[in-house]
Amino acid sequence: MTGRPHAPDGRPVTVPRLGKMKRDGKRITMVTAYDATFARLFEEAGIDVLLVGDSLGMVVQGLDSTLPVTVDEVIYHCRAVARGTRRAHLVGDMPFMSWQISTEEALRNAARFLAEGGAQAVKLEGGVDAAPTIERLVHAGIPVMAHVGLTPQSVHAMGGFRVQGKTEAAAARVLNDAKAVAEAGAYALVLEGIPTDLAQQITEAIDIPTIGIGAGPHCDGQVLVCYDLLGLTPDLKPKFVKRYAEFFEDGVAAARQFRDEVRAGVFPSEEYGFGNVKTSETEEAPGLSLVKGVRAAYGPKG
Repeated sequence: MTGRPHAPDGRPVTVPRLGKMKRDGKRITMVTAYDATFARLFEEAGIDVLLVGDSLGMVVQGLDSTLPVTVDEVIYHCRAVARGTRRAHLVGDMPFMSWQISTEEALRNAARFLAEGGAQAVKLEGGVDAAPTIERLVHAGIPVMAHVGLTPQSVHAMGGFRVQGKTEAAAARVLNDAKAVAEAGAYALVLEGIPTDLAQQITEAIDIPTIGIGAGPHCDGQVLVCYDLLGLTPDLKPKFVKRYAEFFEDGVAAARQFRDEVRAGVFPSEEYGFGNVKTSETEEAPGLSLVKGVRAAYGPKG
């Protein structure tokens, strides 16, 4: 591959464009991504927003929660995703305690996502309490995507991954959180794990796009963790996830076939080798053939 792939319309997805999509009634698509290969895949598919989520702690690192994920780790993955995308809007997820300690700490960390990670915006979890920090980041020129409802970084305070806003009082709190972050200057809002009618109420009450995950069909867009969407999490099947493929099962089948062919001596066959040593001094040395074969397979060095 000589360059980064482009979605059909080719135009970069920007903060203003996302706002216009809400006003025009065009649904927004967002998927998590953690490396350049998956970024290229979603670019080719025309996904609007790629989120380097702290969910990488669970789906990439095998942790039980997102809490141990660090700023450096998310920035590392942001850089990888940035190399695989040109059109999609890239958002870096600010991990647990990366912005809560002080406004100065929040500014320092958020700036790193843009300057070092290649992200175009940051996402942080929180409502009314997060609003002052969001306002300060936005004032500094850092676009902020907010996140209310079920916020995974507050898993212990919530008593687990539980649907939020199920009672009138709880719904009012989530609505207040949504209004607070919108007024603080967030350009978009993730609504996670809340009742459908509450998500619709919030979507109609604020001017910025809402992007739902487990929040029903009335949001301005939808987001899924790519490992869930592609069927790479065989033991985790949340109610709100539609699996559009079964990559895990396909991968197991492919690896099993490789194992069987190696054990049976079927692979590699002659077509996958570089032939025999040449007997004539005028013929090309086998080492050079190998170098050319590697270059043909993987491209030029650099």
